[in-house]
Parts: sequence; structure tokens; C-alpha cells
Amino acid sequence: MLIFTVTDQENKNYRKLPDKELRLLMVKRGDHPYIGQWALPGGFVREKESLEEAALRELKEETNIDNVYIEQLFSWGKVDRDPRTRVISVSYMSLIDSSSLNIKASHDAEDAKWFAVNCKLMDEKKTVTEMGYILEKSYKLILSNQEVEEKEISAVIKVIKTVEGKVWTIVRTVVESKGIAFDHGKIIEYGIERLRNKIAYSDIAFNLMPELFTLTELQQVYELILDKELLKANFRRKISGMVIETDEFTKDAGHRPSKLFKFNHDWSEHRFND
Repeated sequence: MLIFTVTDQENKNYRKLPDKELRLLMVKRGDHPYIGQWALPGGFVREKESLEEAALRELKEETNIDNVYIEQLFSWGKVDRDPRTRVISVSYMSLIDSSSLNIKASHDAEDAKWFAVNCKLMDEKKTVTEMGYILEKSYKLILSNQEVEEKEISAVIKVIKTVEGKVWTIVRTVVESKGIAFDHGKIIEYGIERLRNKIAYSDIAFNLMPELFTLTELQQVYELILDKELLKANFRRKISGMVIETDEFTKDAGHRPSKLFKFNHDWSEHRFND
């Protein structure tokens, strides 16, 4: 289970709007295998529950909240991915407003912590073949939390897309992992890719926002997920139909009051306005 939230970074200048951080919930394993390493929260499906019911149960157990965004991502079935036995995992992603969180560690975990997420493209190579091409990308995933002993855990993920005629395959491999258990590094990288892709044509980002927010705060979240700066005028034009202006303003000391907005639940477009 990938549980993402967005928080404000520590800000010593009260006149400056704090930067945002994308954070991911990780649990420290208290049992073998990978004892002492950090893993995504999760568990086994019970005999009489569906995959979605199991995911919702795990989410409730880990965060003590429900009625939040959750979606199924992918199935992971490499034969030797768990040294204990044959395990096929179905990953889910949940996006949560940070103000509603209350986490706890599961029975096989020593601790549960939020880690700041940074996933960068290291290199990219495309090779044209007779029938198509091979595209190789390497990503460096860094998860950081200054409150834990390790401070930083990481993984290098290689993604190879092979296209032959009308057939294409994508293979993800954990090339290097430091402190991240199992194959969870590539599960996290895939979740980040899905989040970045989906934000371009859906309202998924609003699941990370409080009920009321400024347009600047919303743009910060988009820029954080997309890992790039956006032009203010263009951004506001594209999301204009997705928000509703309220009569309320921010009351933060040190800042000029800003108009507050809320999500427009009647928004039904499948992508941003052109």
C-alpha cells in the first residue's frame, strides 16, 4: 500500500509561504526477512475478503481513517520476490490530506514513519531496433526522514520498455537498494510515475488538499508531483473549471490574506482545458 500525503516543510521565515513535501508512509520491519529495514505497509488477504476490502482494511489499520482516495495500481509476481514463500502482491495507492492522519505500526512492524519522497531520472537511453526500439531509464529513489536513525534510505530502479511491432513490454528491476525491503523500491517508483501521469488529466491532486486552499498552494502541489515549475497564468487557466471561489481568506500572520478556494465536485472533464 502506497499512502501519500503532502506536508509543509519547516519554514523559519514566517513571511514566506512554506514549500511542500510529498511524503510516503513506511514501516520498519520488526521480523525476518529484512528485519530492521523499511517497507510499504500491507498484509495478506483474508479468506473471505476481496482485494479491495483487504486494501481498505489495511488502510484503516495503518491510518485510522477511511473514505479517502484509493486505487489499484499493479500486480507484482516475480518468483523470488519474497524469500519466505511464493507471494503475489497487488499494490494500491491512497492519497490523504495530512490534517486527517493518525498512523500506527502494524503487528510485524517496529515503527511507522513518513518519509519525504524524491525520485529523479538518472539517465535515459533509446536504441532503435529493426521492429521497434528499446528505451532504458534509471531512477534514483531517495526517502528521507531526519527523525530516524538511517536519515535516508534509497534504491536505484531500472525501467526497460521494449517495443517490437505492436507488442511492448515494460520490466522494472531494483538495481540497488539501501534500507528498503523486498522489491518495494520499484513499487514506489511505479506509484510515483502513475501519480505524475494521472495528475495531467484528472482531479487526483485534490485528494491531497484540505477542504479550503489557495491557488498558490494548489500549484505548489502540482509542481511538487510533476517535479517542474508551472507558469502561474497557464496553470490557473487550466484548473479554472476544477475550483470554486469562496468568500473566505487566509488568516496566516505575516502573509497578505489570500482568497480561499474549494474543489468543484461538478467538474467532469477528463483532462485540463486546452
